[in-house]
Amino acid sequence: MNTVLTALGVSLPVIAAPMAGGSSTAALVDAAASEGSLGFLAGGYKTPEDLAEQIASVRAESAFFGVNLFAPNPFPVDPAAFRRYARLIQSQGDRYGIDLASAAHLEDDDRWADKIDLLLADPVPVASFTFGIPPEATVAALRRAGTIVVQTVTSPGEAKVAQAAGVDMLAVQASAAGGHSGTLNPAVIPPGIPLTDLLAQVRAATTLPLIAAGGLATPSAVAAALRAGADAAMVGTVLLRSDESGASGPHRAALTEPTRGQTVVTRAFTGRPARALRNDFTDCYTPLAPGGYPALHHLTSPLRRAAVAAGDPETINLWAGTGYQHATAEPAAQILTRLSEQA
Repeated sequence: MNTVLTALGVSLPVIAAPMAGGSSTAALVDAAASEGSLGFLAGGYKTPEDLAEQIASVRAESAFFGVNLFAPNPFPVDPAAFRRYARLIQSQGDRYGIDLASAAHLEDDDRWADKIDLLLADPVPVASFTFGIPPEATVAALRRAGTIVVQTVTSPGEAKVAQAAGVDMLAVQASAAGGHSGTLNPAVIPPGIPLTDLLAQVRAATTLPLIAAGGLATPSAVAAALRAGADAAMVGTVLLRSDESGASGPHRAALTEPTRGQTVVTRAFTGRPARALRNDFTDCYTPLAPGGYPALHHLTSPLRRAAVAAGDPETINLWAGTGYQHATAEPAAQILTRLSEQA
């Protein structure tokens, strides 16, 4: 553990990752804090108003916590490719009465400026960023407000850029991680470098403290990441079945199905590389989906919501890292504590 985290009161070397889309809840963040860990609210996709409400809820219970935002890094989809894909997946929309073929082509920044204004007006202990690196002026303003700034990186090159921007720590994310890759170049699928090797590469490129992320689901994997140079380990998928998780029922159930086999990296749901359990949608559309975020995310969102409501796991983005089979149904505090046993 480094002084950046211990100064916050963090004593457990395993922290809870932000998982956008509902899996990360205020209860999960509070559970992490209760055990001396650090949890992150996922600000991605939330309105600033909803995020402010969650921050207030967590602040009432926990002295230390983090908030994660998607930093703008435009990856627009070709309009013709977008329309072709919308028509292609219309057969899925037909099952739920959803018009996908004529859906609007939306390219937005997730209300970035409003969310930064929120974090500056009501500073939080930690702010982390993924998808892009905030401008140096934004990083400096957050630090002046007393916020520790963490940047997700997936390569030594990205680590150097992040350090130059003035951040305090790096979350080093290997390709084994569930959900979206934090790569700054979403047009390319990140290579499958083992986390321990990636940590060594990033450690050689930067002097910043490192948080290891990606596929960590056992005490031995956590211990290996710490030995490889990480100051802390960040876990997400292994918490999806926890009591405090906001993951949907179909998602939780799919994590227990041995027939799901290996995970896959797909752009089919959002246009950005993301690791998920295989299902009918990934099998059919992964080879056909164009790159382009957030337009494809907005396109498929109504379909995914309808599938969740119908209990249909074959049309849901079942985000999961490679260690998903270790996810257990128990309190998050117990999971985080157990993962720290060999640290």
